[in-house]
Amino acid sequence: MATLRRWAGSGTVHVLFAFLAMGGWAVFANRGHAMPQPLYSGFLQGALSACLTLFLKSVIDVLSKRFSGFVRFWAPALIACLGSASLLTVLHALIGTPEIASTIAVPLLVSTSYASIYNYSISRRRGAES
Repeated sequence: MATLRRWAGSGTVHVLFAFLAMGGWAVFANRGHAMPQPLYSGFLQGALSACLTLFLKSVIDVLSKRFSGFVRFWAPALIACLGSASLLTVLHALIGTPEIASTIAVPLLVSTSYASIYNYSISRRRGAES
């Protein structure tokens, strides 16, 4: 049980899982197209998901301090979502990912859900401390 807890708390495991899960999703989303394009799309999405996993918390931490009132509950997550969507769309377009919308849908849903829940939890806590 302690080993499982240690693995679950490891940042390296989270990043590796993001790379494999979301990269695998991108390969699946583009499976109907000629190789090696699905692999390129999978590698890019995996790398981007790993980076988003590393940096999303930090971005929310910074943005949540810049807003107050009701806006603090939704603005940081919305900004993070729009930034992630823009980055994913542009980079997939640059490498020629055929199914961009399908490729980024799941990773964007996961990262936006995380950003929203995390932002809400720290905003609520900060509101209670005021």
